[in-house]
Amino acid sequence: MSNVNEINATDFKTQVIEHNGLVLVDFFAQWCGPCKMIAPIIDEIATEFSTLKVVKVDADKAQALMLQFGIRGIPTLLLFNEGKVVATKVGALSLTQLREFINANS
Repeated sequence: MSNVNEINATDFKTQVIEHNGLVLVDFFAQWCGPCKMIAPIIDEIATEFSTLKVVKVDADKAQALMLQFGIRGIPTLLLFNEGKVVATKVGALSLTQLREFINANS
């Protein structure tokens, strides 16, 4: 079972901004091939990093958030720490690349 929850723009503040600690946010779309490719990797990371909260946001349903964070392509991964963006990655990553991204920015 996945530890990744899909949230909407309404939940974003309480689930991400107000969270004390690290949060990885995956902006994705149902029609996006690379998003589907990294979905299992995102699930793996969620189980591997016990102190990391992982959530997904459907980009098609969260245009205001896309604008707020300057997201122009998906998949886009934003890493938040104490409610602030500390790192961004655009595009599909391997499991190793995603581990390195999180470790380098946490």
